[in-house]
Amino acid sequence: MSITSQPDRVIIFDTTLRDGEQSPGATLNVEEKLAIAHQLALLGVDVIEAGFAVASPGDFQAVKTIAEQVGIPGGPIICSLARAIRQDIHAAAEALKGAARPRIHTMISTSDIHLKYQLKKSRSEVLAIASEMVAYAKSFVDDVEFSPMDASRTEPEFLYEVLEAAIAAGATTINIPDTVGYCTPKEIGTLIQGIREHVPNIDGVILSIHTQNDLGLATANALAAIEYGVRQVECTINGIGERAGNAALEEIVMALQVRKPFFNPYFGRPVDADTPLTNIKTQEIYKTSSLVSQLTGMLIQPNKAIVGANAFAHESGIHQDGIIKHRQTYEIMEAAAIGLPENRIVLGKHSGRNAFRTRLKELGFELNEADLNKAFNRFKDVADKKKEISDWDLEAIVRDETQIQVESGFQIEHVQVICGDCTCPTATITIVTPDGKILTDASVGTGPVDAVYQAINRLVQIPNQLIEFSVQSVTGGIDALGTVTVRLKHQERIFSGQASDTDIVVAAAYAHINALNRLYRYLQTEKSEFHEINSAVVSG
Repeated sequence: MSITSQPDRVIIFDTTLRDGEQSPGATLNVEEKLAIAHQLALLGVDVIEAGFAVASPGDFQAVKTIAEQVGIPGGPIICSLARAIRQDIHAAAEALKGAARPRIHTMISTSDIHLKYQLKKSRSEVLAIASEMVAYAKSFVDDVEFSPMDASRTEPEFLYEVLEAAIAAGATTINIPDTVGYCTPKEIGTLIQGIREHVPNIDGVILSIHTQNDLGLATANALAAIEYGVRQVECTINGIGERAGNAALEEIVMALQVRKPFFNPYFGRPVDADTPLTNIKTQEIYKTSSLVSQLTGMLIQPNKAIVGANAFAHESGIHQDGIIKHRQTYEIMEAAAIGLPENRIVLGKHSGRNAFRTRLKELGFELNEADLNKAFNRFKDVADKKKEISDWDLEAIVRDETQIQVESGFQIEHVQVICGDCTCPTATITIVTPDGKILTDASVGTGPVDAVYQAINRLVQIPNQLIEFSVQSVTGGIDALGTVTVRLKHQERIFSGQASDTDIVVAAAYAHINALNRLYRYLQTEKSEFHEINSAVVSG
């Protein structure tokens, strides 16, 4: 299929690593972005928007690394966002050089409110910039996507004019953003229909939609756009993104699969056609969702569609009775369809390394020897505390032990807590500093976790404010693994950390140190960039 031919399916454009990372506290380092990008490739997404190359040296390096290591022949298209500015487009082109199929996604606002208050430009200026910058992007790559930002609030006649000019300048995909999540599904349909009827060269490009979730309508709006001829959907894993987030990839994909008879006619197919409407390997959805949640520190609400903990749970007696008699009475899809592991007991403290490795492979985890050893040692520790180890426990262990670590940082050596209703909560903490020093301190607090955090903060000496602390049980039972997620604020930036343990106080300590290490690495990077700038000024 050529870039400009109309596909008989929906192209999935994943922007988890760009728009999704703009969620407060979801900042990812290069290694974490790369891990997610590899998983997105396994998931089968068509396009990975790897970042905003000009935004920072870290973003540039992430796009470059993903382009080289994930954007291989046969792999997904790798894309970088760029404002309609030469500097942005040039940075995107440089970062994407290693990709077999690079795409530059350039955008400029077109609504009157954005032109007046944000860009302070006239319509004629924006029209000229859009045409010139699409052509400039086209000079670097064959595949150029153009977005008129705030398209849903743009005067239709001007929108049509801008789109026609962008296509004439070389755009191969036209993306229509509902930037502030303002539209209803009916309005989205009218918008797309108007574009198809009034932009004469629109049939020569792929028409795309980007819907935000400010009114909770992102998925509904994206599906409505598909009915009106859109063939690319921009979405994110778990629906993460700025403000209320984006259309969730898992919701779009599973809606198209479960309701295939409804959507088939819009693609010129017979109602009962069985060919999938996307290239997504749905069995990878749950694993991808979990990875993104763990690395961003953004927990998935239990009632989240498709991937929430309660999505396939039934507590009502009426529902349970129906499920027992026939699954489809209250389930429209199988948990296995998204790769959800059954909660069955397969391993215990007497299990060996081979059985452990085999079960991890069955769950979709292919570990190198070093990671396998770390995960196996942790498994043995947990197995000594828990009588039964579930697949959910195994997943938490692997996520904890193989999560991307910072190259240097603080390590917890020892955690000891004394607490009770007649005792002042006291924590003694020993850490190893980045330069190898071993430090110990003790502190009292209002509770055990407060005491632990006060002791850690005194040792690391990095100013921070704890703005969120949450605990989730991985499995049921009194001996369940608990996953602790924390968010720290430093100046105006947010850093998250996550850890699991049967002792939630221990998990809390490790989650806090993980967040502090992200903050520490950020401060080190800032210091390094400051010295580079000063050196350049001195040498200049």
